[in-house]
Amino acid sequence: MKVIKIHEFGGPEVMKIEEAERPVPQADEILVKMYASGVNPADYVVRQGGNHILKPFLKLPLGLGLDGAGEIEEIGSDVAGFEKGDKVYGIPNFLSGTYAEFIAAKATQFAIMPNNISFNEAGAIPSCALMAWNGMDLGKVSAGQRVLVHGAAGGIGSLALQFAKSKGAYVIGTASQRNFDFLKQLGADEVIDYKDENFAGLLQDIDVVFDASPVFSEGARMMMAGALKDGGRFVSVQIPYPFSEAFLDILAKKHCEAKMVRRELDVAQSLSEIAKLIEGGKVRVVVSRVYPMEKAAEAHAEVETKHVRGKIALEIRKESEPI
Repeated sequence: MKVIKIHEFGGPEVMKIEEAERPVPQADEILVKMYASGVNPADYVVRQGGNHILKPFLKLPLGLGLDGAGEIEEIGSDVAGFEKGDKVYGIPNFLSGTYAEFIAAKATQFAIMPNNISFNEAGAIPSCALMAWNGMDLGKVSAGQRVLVHGAAGGIGSLALQFAKSKGAYVIGTASQRNFDFLKQLGADEVIDYKDENFAGLLQDIDVVFDASPVFSEGARMMMAGALKDGGRFVSVQIPYPFSEAFLDILAKKHCEAKMVRRELDVAQSLSEIAKLIEGGKVRVVVSRVYPMEKAAEAHAEVETKHVRGKIALEIRKESEPI
């Protein structure tokens, strides 16, 4: 089978397509014939050698890819609830990668994919969808609340915006002006230009801030903290950037909480709930571009601009393609 691996850290050119043995699923695993993988910012961070959180875990050679979708080819002896041929989406075993024609992964990390979208769409979203889903849970988002989604046009933000709307919240999204209409189409009640030096100064009485921006800014974080109402909640996806004492002091004075998203959640259950929202028309999956496996380097280069609308997908094989 074909798989993309890196044997050294560096730019997009270090990714190589090579032949590898098809994996054999363990008792608690499924073998997935992959059709598509998402291309996420974490992919190029790993490719470059990782940040201070990931670096200790990176051992070469290494596969890339945090999520994907495909058909179940084999089922481990201890796996229940799946059948061969099921169309599934989910995340691989830690750092094993999804840029491959087949992957073996824990069955608990996959769910039946939404029945009204393509493999490219389903494969592009699990990692981002889980972070956005977890963010809504940590923020305790509910009907009638005022929710600010910072970086709302990106992969995580565009899903978080829609998840919050599905809960009945009033959602304000930040984005560049070129994405204003896009966010309105996704259901945003208000849109603010994040390039405005004091964008958070335009806000007040925010119940929940969900910071989904791929670009860290302490100044923006401080401004958004100031927009929170007493007892509000601040949730961030920017795990490599811990909350500063000054930031936490602002929140403490307003009896607010600050939390980072985490991956300790029921992946299969969460993805099943997300699939229901997509099938029910409450959440739209936005894939702005699909690259073939052979052009993974170009996909990485686009994601590294940090200006992707929605998600980028890597097409491992076409839906009409036989085994």
